[in-house]
Amino acid sequence: MAVTSDILRSYVAPGAVMRSILARGPGEERALAYLAGACLLIFVAQWPRLSRQAHYDDSVPFQALIWGALMAWLFIAPLLFYGLAGLVQLAARALGRPGRGLALRIALFWSLLAASPMWLLYGALTGFLGPVALTHVAGVAMLAAFLVIWAIMTRIAMLEPAGGSA
Repeated sequence: MAVTSDILRSYVAPGAVMRSILARGPGEERALAYLAGACLLIFVAQWPRLSRQAHYDDSVPFQALIWGALMAWLFIAPLLFYGLAGLVQLAARALGRPGRGLALRIALFWSLLAASPMWLLYGALTGFLGPVALTHVAGVAMLAAFLVIWAIMTRIAMLEPAGGSA
């Protein structure tokens, strides 16, 4: 199934999406592709906000803000998300839940990719409206969607027999 269809389905049936991803025989390259796609979309989502920031405060030029966001989202964030996935795996083992590393990484990275349309909406609202109540509501909805999808997919990753062991 197409990635975009799976992203939309993740809001309705995240468990079914995780099961189908695991049934496809996930590999580390797929997990990395999910993470790279999510980080790229989140980087793009920053552009309207950064443009607004550069317009109202010219102390830092727009190009510098974009380069900073590029460095943060395409080089540093993936490392941090791999670290977070490792911590989740250690926590699962400490709690007696033998979560498989690859399946847990896919759960985290896919959840981030599934929430990326919400990031795009949040970025557009922040860029056009600024810090108003609607942007805060969109930010909370984005965070809630990510956390709910991640929690459900992590549960499936720990229970399903399919998936990687790394």
